[in-house]
Amino acid sequence: MSRLVKKSPSLCTDLPLDNTDICNRLHLLRQLLRSCIGPTGRLKQVHNNIGGHVITTSTSSVLLPAISSSQPFINLIKTSILNHVSRFSDCGLFAAILCLSLIEQAKQSGLRGNVATSVNKHLLGLCTSYLQQEDCGCKVKLDFCSSQSLITLARSIISSKPACVLTEREALHISKLAVQAFLLTVPCNSPGIVSLGKIVTVSVEGHSVLNSAVFPGLLVDMPDVFCLNKVENLHSNPMRMVLFSTSLAGDLSDLGGIIEVHPGVDTDSQILDQLLKLGKQVVKDDVKLFICQKVIHPVLQQYLRSHGIIVIERLGITLMEPLTQLTGAQPVATLHTTIPAKAYGKVRDLSIKQFESKIMLHLQPPGDSAICTMILCHRNETMLSELKVVCQKTEHVLRLTLREPSALLGGGCTETHLAAYVRHKSMDKVTETVSVLGCSQTEYLRGVEGFCRSLESVAAALEHDSGNSLMDLTHAHHWSHPADVMEERMEDSSSVCGCGLVESSTNQKWTYLNTKYPQFSPAPLFRVPTVQPRVLDSFTAKLNALQVAVETANLALDVRYVIQDMN
Repeated sequence: MSRLVKKSPSLCTDLPLDNTDICNRLHLLRQLLRSCIGPTGRLKQVHNNIGGHVITTSTSSVLLPAISSSQPFINLIKTSILNHVSRFSDCGLFAAILCLSLIEQAKQSGLRGNVATSVNKHLLGLCTSYLQQEDCGCKVKLDFCSSQSLITLARSIISSKPACVLTEREALHISKLAVQAFLLTVPCNSPGIVSLGKIVTVSVEGHSVLNSAVFPGLLVDMPDVFCLNKVENLHSNPMRMVLFSTSLAGDLSDLGGIIEVHPGVDTDSQILDQLLKLGKQVVKDDVKLFICQKVIHPVLQQYLRSHGIIVIERLGITLMEPLTQLTGAQPVATLHTTIPAKAYGKVRDLSIKQFESKIMLHLQPPGDSAICTMILCHRNETMLSELKVVCQKTEHVLRLTLREPSALLGGGCTETHLAAYVRHKSMDKVTETVSVLGCSQTEYLRGVEGFCRSLESVAAALEHDSGNSLMDLTHAHHWSHPADVMEERMEDSSSVCGCGLVESSTNQKWTYLNTKYPQFSPAPLFRVPTVQPRVLDSFTAKLNALQVAVETANLALDVRYVIQDMN
């Protein structure tokens, strides 16, 4: 008989943002995430006390799930940021730092919660409407006639992850491969609704990053080295192949359905006879490639190989979809019926690719296909794991450019530009605005200051080496300078802004971030075609991250009670 235990009462926390412990945790989380952002961000090692894998990363999609908290208020913010990252793949740290900064600024300003949320919502509207304008000063159009802007965008994402440990040459090489792979997944001659293809990533540990490559088609593991001679002799156009999604190991449990076994009947021999019957049909139909998602019985394998058929087993579920897209094959899910003619697929060519001990079979499509394989190499497992995550995110961000072919200036320039724009624009029609928001002019101005300082704090977080973060008072771009460079000597350092579009000049005026300065309207840049941004951010991802950050901060500021079930 089980022992009855009296239920513990729920724990209720009133006004969580007035709770010192919760505020300290929020501040710690903000400092933790601030130290991760950007190319020189500091790495974090996460390890569970119980044991398990040690995670080394600065990527929000890896770091946030690894950080556990018993505080529901913290988990609310974390879940919101992770939801954004799962949908857009980029700008997770931007969203988290901005959200936590907005909460902290609202508490420090002493604004009432409803006033802070109203002002934040109003200023978010100013930002989003400005970013969607054609003449937005921090937005650039992506030119699909040239791959350069796409490579810049990809390189900005890849270079911002220091756990990948890439040299400049390696970062550029991977960026070009990411763009090449992305372009291979875009169908060239596809009428009607366009369906994008797929990039299959294969990791190879212990090799130089510069050995990484992209291949059109699909590469699959080739454990059977005895078939190499057969592959070299197969160059007919096209070759027939068959794909099974069910196990062909011959086990009763894999057959499915209701099985009736009669006394004295050898079920193993019956199943083997059925497998060999299947093999005879495949030989008769002139199949050259036989692939199974699961295991194939050794006798069937031997029979097929004796007839010159290449056999691949244990393909795995991950490669099933790209393989069907590449070959046009329909996976066969049973061994009890004759294989219909429409289930067969075709491949144009087979060849062997070898990466040291890893031998792979390269399958070329019979026609145009949007499937490609990226071979990613790196020196050790930790770096390779981070590089694989970053390349997958880069692919997603590049796909977002098809929906909105724009990017935002990187290096903190969008944040400082937006802060200057909001400070200037919020001064228009102040009387009408405060009347609509239901607050005093003083409260409104305090809310504007907190919002702008929060944006600037994200730009300032990119500096990790005790340098100074500044903004020019002409274009409102972000600048970083070593701590020993005086303000009046900045033009001598021959520096450029964070995004690389603006060079320092003798008549340039500056202000340190998060300090008071006279509000001004950022002057538009007269673009020189030969001067292109060095750092770009995803427009779609950053716009959504901005909305998520403000809305999550407002939600946190609105929370009155946190009720925790302690049972």
